[in-house]
Amino acid sequence: MGLKQKLDNFREEHKDKKWYPVFGGFHTFLYTPKEVTHNGTHIKGADDLKRTMNIVVMALIPCLIFGMFNAGFQHNVAVNGNFSSGMSFFSGDFWNLDNLFIGAAKIVPLVIVSYVVGLAVEFIFCVIKGHEIEEGYLVTGMLVPLIVPVDIPLWMLTVAVIFGVVIGKEVFGGTGMNILNPALTIRAFLFFAYPTWMSGDKVWVTGADPRVQDLADGATADAISGETILGSFAQGKEIVYSTWDMFAGFIPGSVGETSTLLILLGALFLIFTKIGSWRIMLSATIGALVMGLIFNGVVSQGWITESSKFYTLMNTPYWHHLLIGGFAFGVVYMATDPVTASQTNKGKWIYGFLIGFISIMIRVFNPAYPEGVMLAILLMNVFAPTIDHYVVQGNVKRRLKRAKVKTA
Repeated sequence: MGLKQKLDNFREEHKDKKWYPVFGGFHTFLYTPKEVTHNGTHIKGADDLKRTMNIVVMALIPCLIFGMFNAGFQHNVAVNGNFSSGMSFFSGDFWNLDNLFIGAAKIVPLVIVSYVVGLAVEFIFCVIKGHEIEEGYLVTGMLVPLIVPVDIPLWMLTVAVIFGVVIGKEVFGGTGMNILNPALTIRAFLFFAYPTWMSGDKVWVTGADPRVQDLADGATADAISGETILGSFAQGKEIVYSTWDMFAGFIPGSVGETSTLLILLGALFLIFTKIGSWRIMLSATIGALVMGLIFNGVVSQGWITESSKFYTLMNTPYWHHLLIGGFAFGVVYMATDPVTASQTNKGKWIYGFLIGFISIMIRVFNPAYPEGVMLAILLMNVFAPTIDHYVVQGNVKRRLKRAKVKTA
């Protein structure tokens, strides 16, 4: 008797136990369950929710690995001050084990805490409610470490994950029922509950926070600064990074959000596997470019002077907005969440366009929080059902009008 058969037999014998959903979750993660539908009309597919979530996790792995190298790279640059703008993507100064060890030491614990705490909450709710394990947190658990600063305290992340899973997901009924993206709910909680750990110029590079004193090479914490490009723009400062640096990702920022190149490759993979919506990605990009062009036009007309606190971000070339901050990451991996996004094709165009448009608007008009994609996506999560409602009603009205014309 093979292992699969033994597990199937064990599952059948204990399916009435209180703890059965936990075993079932691990069992179906390893093997396809033998249960099939028997009655009624149904469609058989080779994929399921668990496999869909695994594909998204696979698309995130390159961003995770790059984030580990970049975390160590930004630390060493801050300590040694030897950054070379425009270096090759395959530069040995970036892809070396020293950078990897520094980054992994910080990021792997974030991944472990995210999954252990989040899945523990999922298991508790499954046992209490008596339903099967829901696989939605497979993606959320990977997203969370990639959208937070590298030095975020683990206890803080734990509190945020519990809040996000319980309030952002389980109170609505679990996977498929939540109205807000759980990963962004977690990040929003961190931002508003612990703002000093989520913004400023001392949180994006490991060791840069003034509360951390044990740095390598005898450097002091106050000597290290890791301000993001958006943070610099919001304060009217100049930057030393080239367009290539911003596109490749050799810049400070959240763990997995810096490399637009790898995010673009992940987007192509999600589109190829038909997991991510190209309509949302494209329309959000168009929305961001339109808003950026409007701001550039305002500056070119002289309606905003250099003395304005909005000038630097307004004057930023419109297409640069796609390369800086977490815009690309948010649009590809979170705006396309099939649960919280619009479901109709026309609704996806509207939903995505408004995300891109509002993201850049918040980025420019709120210098205290220049990264607006999180708030834009959460806002449109709330309005997604309304958008779909009016799209469907409009379609119904058109059909009724055509029916009246035919019968007339």
